[in-house]
Amino acid sequence: MSDEKAMSQTILVVGGGMTGMSAALEAAEAGHEVVLVERNPYLGGRVAQLTNYFPKLCPPYCGLEINFRRIRSNPRIRFFTMAEVESLSGGPGNFDAKIKIHPRYINEKCVCCGDCAQAVETEIPNPFNYGMNRVKGAYLPHDLAFPMRYVLDPSVAQGPDGKKAEAACQYGAVDLSMEIRMFDLKVASVVWATGWTPYDASKIEYYGFGVYKNVISNVMLERMADKSGPTGGKIVRPSDGKEVRNVAFIQCAGSRDENHLPYCSGICCMASLKQSTYVREQYPDAQITVYFIDIRTPHKYEDFYVRIQKDEKVNFVKSKIANIMEDEAGGDLTLIGEDTMSGKKIKAEADLVVLATGMQPNTSVDKIPADATYDEYGFVAGEQAVKGIYGAGCSRRPVDVATSVQDGTSAALKAIQAMVRR
Repeated sequence: MSDEKAMSQTILVVGGGMTGMSAALEAAEAGHEVVLVERNPYLGGRVAQLTNYFPKLCPPYCGLEINFRRIRSNPRIRFFTMAEVESLSGGPGNFDAKIKIHPRYINEKCVCCGDCAQAVETEIPNPFNYGMNRVKGAYLPHDLAFPMRYVLDPSVAQGPDGKKAEAACQYGAVDLSMEIRMFDLKVASVVWATGWTPYDASKIEYYGFGVYKNVISNVMLERMADKSGPTGGKIVRPSDGKEVRNVAFIQCAGSRDENHLPYCSGICCMASLKQSTYVREQYPDAQITVYFIDIRTPHKYEDFYVRIQKDEKVNFVKSKIANIMEDEAGGDLTLIGEDTMSGKKIKAEADLVVLATGMQPNTSVDKIPADATYDEYGFVAGEQAVKGIYGAGCSRRPVDVATSVQDGTSAALKAIQAMVRR
């Protein structure tokens, strides 16, 4: 079989989160060649940044490690991190993709000894922890990163610290000569699973995110609660590191709002209910208030909501919070709004506010480099102008982790069928 024909039987999966990995694995285990492309320096996507996830409320690494092992042992899967699709043309059975790979400046000789990080003095905001702490410019993305290999930030690689890292590495793993690489790929079909980005809460100016240190987002709390997170797993006030006593969760922060995200992301209520258990486990006497428009807990998750409702330390207020003010001296917060059930005004105190921001599809910002079709919110539409391209997971609609796995499997089947039917 010629190389060209062999490549024409390949499925391209864009996005290495839970959806993309599921699609790649199902297609490869069905006997098809797969190329998996991921923009981050590791696979696992946002699931890797969770403390616990539904339905078992267990750490995500158990499920991720199973997938990593399946990828390692499957010769039909080739994956590229720090990579993106530059262009995509053609049609079913005959797509031409141009792939761009950004330099990692650390090659496959890396043994994760950390000597390069010890040698480097420059620090950068930690992207894995949403910038809540800083790491050396030579860093391991996270404790169980796959591939398990350090990254040298471009700002370090191009400065004097790059030479220090190179000299410190006794294995020859630091390669400062790395440059952007491009390669062409011929594929039969494409699964687009680039996931989501938390909505930028700083755009909701009346909540003070980015101005008040003790107003954080739900994804930030998720990292804070993790033992490998910026506070070693302790939920504290960012302003002074004090323990929390009164935590407010504001639902639909920027969601179901025509000025921000007009739609419901579906999982935010469950995320806040889950995170309330994080707080309660650490602080049995802490008071939690959930300010909500509607609590949406689909199908089997309703039981979880009922359980949280029974907790006397968790109070639910159907409301709209209109403004947050800060006591500059102590960092305490005052929430102003209306109880929509009673019509009474709300003026409540909190020492930590968590904004439940929605899921914005990455395709609303970084479009598929082809003649693709989207809905009014930027999600990949079910019917595509060019056949053979299939949106999956949160590129297609807001979904939880379990549904992402199902959606990845479904997209893999469609991608296979596109080859068979051409």
